Amino acid sequence: MVRKCLFPVAGYGTRFLPATKAVPKEMLPLVNKPLVQYGVEEAVEAGMSFMGFITGRNKGSIEDHFDKAFEVETAIAGSSKEKLIEPVRALIEENEFAFKRQNEMKGLGHAIHCGEVMMGDEAFGVVLADDLCIADDNDEGVMAQMVKIHEKYGCSVVAVQEVPEENIHKYGVIAGEQEEDGVYRVSDMVEKPAREDAPSNLAIIGRYILTADIFPKIAETGAGVNGEIQITDALLKQAKEGKVIAYKFRGKRFDCGSLDGFVEATNYVYERFFK
Repeated sequence: MVRKCLFPVAGYGTRFLPATKAVPKEMLPLVNKPLVQYGVEEAVEAGMSFMGFITGRNKGSIEDHFDKAFEVETAIAGSSKEKLIEPVRALIEENEFAFKRQNEMKGLGHAIHCGEVMMGDEAFGVVLADDLCIADDNDEGVMAQMVKIHEKYGCSVVAVQEVPEENIHKYGVIAGEQEEDGVYRVSDMVEKPAREDAPSNLAIIGRYILTADIFPKIAETGAGVNGEIQITDALLKQAKEGKVIAYKFRGKRFDCGSLDGFVEATNYVYERFFK
């Protein structure tokens, strides 16, 4: 069982300035819930119950969100509004939450490495909250799907989707041999390649199941694209040992790290769940 999930949430969210000058991008509301809560709910659905957050300065509202709010809860107690807070209250009561700061912004690989003390020596999930994943009707979420793939193959798993050639430079991209429908044994990974250098059109999105041996591999990984420690470079070392599976997931994914993706996701969630 994969029981822990890591949430790297230390980024500045500069594409959403000025809103993110004081409010973490992960706390931007998608209709009536912050982005990060959607990610936690997806992890819980997958059977995970320990949520570790890699935070930074001015991210205290994330920690506050996953804690009791006595003033608010007292003010609405017994009213019709009390049911609105019940979902996050249940998350708080039924799961564990831990927080650790990333003191330097040195890339996703570095952020994940900061979580070693919380994740320990077991396989764990990673959710990037600004990638919103919504399950199809009567289907399970992306992380739940990935846990099953991990249990079957016993190695790290990355979620992938086909992306247009003109956007391929924004992603880590995989090459590999198909094991079964939608499942690939990864042989190569390239971070943010030029269109002509991309080994496929299968791009990694913000969902991972990582085995604990990723930590020493990150530790020996130097700075890569943009001078940052890229998780793709560390995963490539696992892939060269045949220990990474790419999974073409079921469901919808929205890039809520972009303005267009955030608006698209808001409209979709409102139309599907609130009308």
